Amino acid sequence: FPKLSNKMKTILATRYITVPEGVTVDITCRHVKVTGKRGTLERSFKHLQLEITRTGDKIRVDSWFSTKKALACVRTFCTHVQNMIKGVTYGYRYVMKSVYAHFPINMNAVDGGKTLNVRNFLGEKVIRVINMHDGVTVKASGVKDEIYVEGNDIELVSVSAALIYQSCLVKKKDIRKFLDGIYVSQKTTIDPIED
Repeated sequence: FPKLSNKMKTILATRYITVPEGVTVDITCRHVKVTGKRGTLERSFKHLQLEITRTGDKIRVDSWFSTKKALACVRTFCTHVQNMIKGVTYGYRYVMKSVYAHFPINMNAVDGGKTLNVRNFLGEKVIRVINMHDGVTVKASGVKDEIYVEGNDIELVSVSAALIYQSCLVKKKDIRKFLDGIYVSQKTTIDPIED
């Protein structure tokens, strides 16, 4: 006899995503393509066992006979698509600031914002070169010791910001005392969100 699973299953779990005006969402075989005024984002969700149907300006996401782990994927899928919709509508901007006690950190965006060069971190002579991910640009904000990391994909923007942060970690010193580095100070959108 086949071993019966003692995990309790939920017969049907459903969530809805509302598609705003000016945004088109194409879903074919769990491959999502979102197009808005700022560009296009694509993402594949082939690994999720979900039933996705389009009805007017709403997307219905169903999960049939799901265990607890599969149920969590319903909201995860909805959040990813909502982040894509927000990205192609408003864009994402991470504001990063350099913090230093003595040696001023010098940051230069080169190659049209595709690369960031960091000099004089803790007085070191080495030039730190951080390459942004595709679709992400870095630029000076106009404020001293501040840069903007911008793009449409929230994951690529946040990973690029993390690369900048990780490039300036203090080694072999007490990090409670040596607080030098480049830190994310604000997470916002490029275009302001109208209420």
